[in-house]
Amino acid sequence: MRALTVVLAMLVVARPIHGQPANTTTNAPAAEDSVDLTPSQLNAIKIEPVGIQVFREEKEAIGNIDFDEDLSVQVFPPYQGKILKTFAELGDDIKSGQPLYTIDSPDLIQAESTLIGAAATLELTGKELARVKALYTTNGISEREIEQATSEQQTAQGALNAARDSLRIFGKTDAEIDQIVAKRQIDPALIVRSPLAGQVTFMNAPPGVLVQPGTAPAPYSVADVSVKWLLADVTEIDSSLYRVGQSLEARVMAYPDQVFKGKITKIYATIDPTTHRMTVRSEITDPQHELKPGMLANFVIQVHDPVEATAIPFDGVVRNADGTMVAWVTTDRHHFVQRIVKIGLQTDGQYQILAGLRPGELAVTDGAIFLSNILYAPPSD
Repeated sequence: MRALTVVLAMLVVARPIHGQPANTTTNAPAAEDSVDLTPSQLNAIKIEPVGIQVFREEKEAIGNIDFDEDLSVQVFPPYQGKILKTFAELGDDIKSGQPLYTIDSPDLIQAESTLIGAAATLELTGKELARVKALYTTNGISEREIEQATSEQQTAQGALNAARDSLRIFGKTDAEIDQIVAKRQIDPALIVRSPLAGQVTFMNAPPGVLVQPGTAPAPYSVADVSVKWLLADVTEIDSSLYRVGQSLEARVMAYPDQVFKGKITKIYATIDPTTHRMTVRSEITDPQHELKPGMLANFVIQVHDPVEATAIPFDGVVRNADGTMVAWVTTDRHHFVQRIVKIGLQTDGQYQILAGLRPGELAVTDGAIFLSNILYAPPSD
């Protein structure tokens, strides 16, 4: 029985391990795992020299499109009043200075009344000055009286100029002011105009509603929609990677084949405590008005400069059971040796190889799993 046990032990020691020669001893260094393929088996793989690829370190994020708030304005009336009439609808394209709505303003009525009164006073003092000048030529009045009439006429002129300036503050043009003076008729409608060219993005102006300066909501909002904001929500763990000026690409579902490019212009200072995400903002020109606020967008942000590195296709790398990543190299296209590699970035179906392969080496670029299956196949009985 003891002799049988010794024989079995000798057989176990002599049995070859997969990928190692049969004469390997426990004290000798292990040889590289290798596989020899027959000509027919070569049809299952693809062999190419290891190449060079440009890799970009990118991060993906989800976000949305919004108006450029720096180019958007709420159009409040300069004075309190009731809306009389509107001239633009939601979505209309607006020119700078174009009328949006009118209000019936008591302040405007008072200013126009003051204008009409000042014009009447100026007319009266002008007639009085002309009369005293005529009498002065005939020595009918003293020089003091003519000076008094001149002073009153100048005061009336100043009051009229001030009244005209007041109406200009309300947005009245000189032609409209002249018409009020000529007709001696009050125009209660204060015209509120757009301060910039753009598009009506909000409207809440039913006739009869009382509006006041600075009291939300404004009757109208106008925005320059030729520029949009791209707002990407990035993860908290990656927040330290982002910098102003980094390039990004965005895609929206409405235009799946179109890429909108921009650069990060602002990184927001806070992180949402619920989602643990931070917002980064980019600006993009949109002359065709293709991007609509609220659209969902997928972002790809380049967080580092591109690097040129050794590369191998995805199908040329296999993950072993112990977690190591391996590739297969050859010098004669018959004998293949397994090589542990360290991978980095990924782009366009290629792994960046940080260690384990050199450019120009012959490697299996498609079918590496086929070789691994042969190597680790259980021995046949």
